[in-house]
Amino acid sequence: MVSRGRAGSVSYREDRPVCLRAVVLCDSLAVNGAPRAGAGVMELDKMEEKDWKYHGEGNKSLVVSHVQLSRVLRLLKYPAEDSENPPQTVEQAFRQIQNIVDFSSNVMSSLLGDKFIHSGEVVKLPLEFVRQLSIKVQHQRPAWRCDKVMDIYSGCALCLPNLTSPALHQTTHTPPLCIEIKPKCGFLPSSKHVSKDIKTKVCRFCMHQHYKVANGKWKRRSLYCPLDLFSGNRQRMHFAIRHLIEEPQNNLKIFKGGQCVYSSKEGSDESTDLNSLLHHLRPYFLYGNNRINSHMTCKAVLNDFIQVLVNALLSAGGGGGGVVTDRRGEGRSFCEASLFNKERIRHGSQGLPSDSVLFRILQTQMLDTLDIEGLFPLYRRVEQHLQDFPKERTRLQMDGPYNEAFLEKLQKCPAEDDGSVEYAAAKVHQYRVSMTTKDCSIMVALVPSSEEEEDDEGLSSPRRLRDFLSSSRPPAFSYCVSILDLDPKPLDSIPRQLRLDQKIVSCYLRTGGALPRVSLLQPHAAIFCSSSAERESDCTLHFKPL
Repeated sequence: MVSRGRAGSVSYREDRPVCLRAVVLCDSLAVNGAPRAGAGVMELDKMEEKDWKYHGEGNKSLVVSHVQLSRVLRLLKYPAEDSENPPQTVEQAFRQIQNIVDFSSNVMSSLLGDKFIHSGEVVKLPLEFVRQLSIKVQHQRPAWRCDKVMDIYSGCALCLPNLTSPALHQTTHTPPLCIEIKPKCGFLPSSKHVSKDIKTKVCRFCMHQHYKVANGKWKRRSLYCPLDLFSGNRQRMHFAIRHLIEEPQNNLKIFKGGQCVYSSKEGSDESTDLNSLLHHLRPYFLYGNNRINSHMTCKAVLNDFIQVLVNALLSAGGGGGGVVTDRRGEGRSFCEASLFNKERIRHGSQGLPSDSVLFRILQTQMLDTLDIEGLFPLYRRVEQHLQDFPKERTRLQMDGPYNEAFLEKLQKCPAEDDGSVEYAAAKVHQYRVSMTTKDCSIMVALVPSSEEEEDDEGLSSPRRLRDFLSSSRPPAFSYCVSILDLDPKPLDSIPRQLRLDQKIVSCYLRTGGALPRVSLLQPHAAIFCSSSAERESDCTLHFKPL
């Protein structure tokens, strides 16, 4: 029984001043505008580095998490050679982070649905705390990330809920499972500007895999295909998630109680430890006689886990969302590099529920109607105009502010090019928003529900499950779905995107047909290799909104 409601998310009041004495944490749901009793509060003038630990980092920021409270701080990074002379002022650092908040809350929330978004808020931290924190986390950082250093001069940070350790109401003692998926681009381009026909047949992710392996970024090629995940067909989605588990790269991470228990290390020769993952997952999927005997095949555990994840990704967030069939054409909904056999689809139309997280992401990705090849001449038109009239940069909102006027510009862009700089700027805005969603992440939080909760909620009587006792009850999960990593893409990244696109396509055309597929499978792939692995599981798991 899949609930058609999404878990309630915590909204932020974005009108708060930046210099706060205390920040009410994400687990403090407001009642009539006031935090609930017992809510955790972070006193900014009493912060100590011992209360925070290294959480992770990307290219532009470093994240630390609170050791007790469900909260993270995201701090800016800059090149190590600038460590003695910060590249921007405090005001510029504040504006950079505030732009991230504004872009998320004013633009992406409107396009993706605010129920999926946590915009956060800018905070000003004590400089001594930031410096001590930088010293503490330095030895925990990956060596290949240390070409950049944490900003210790501005004191500005983005405060967000810790989505890997959600502060959810639960009556069981089992820690929540959180699955982070970076789905990537879910459609094939159809623009008349595409110069290489292969781009209309093989998706960007699958081609990019060849380029990454050829350049040594990853030792093995992932066989995951985003078009399978975005198809809305349960068999294809199961198949896609299976390949994410086989070769996670940086597209899949699994957390238990806030700790990462399954992921890949970039450039590492080590295979991911699937047995360790099974050890963590097994307690969540034992029920009936299996709970007593602690017996459940590896294949069954993984199949149930994948089914739960598919259910969460297909759940409609606001209720009443109908299924939207694939409007891109049968041929363009499949990637020729995917190993999924189209003939194996037995039933079910292709399409996603219109209020599901995948549908909202895909619709926003498809704002890129021209492909980078068609967009680049318009980018050059804007750049030339700005060289001639530098003050126009503000009117065209090339660097923000990300407000309602910016959203209106990209939503009301004319269908045809009228030769104006306004049209070119609007298409550039659409492309940048599309690129954000092509690089975003989905976080699915799962919290096991107790049997008492299920009885109290008046759930239907136990269903009969194949391979299980008729008296067994399948596990129930409360769930929450969020979208993260929604920073605006910089304008000057567009030329780099064109060069990268050309390199990826060229590499694929040179090597794509030559790389053997089967030999690239992980040694543990045999666990999945069964006719039942791709089928829709007969286990019907209960979902309840939080």
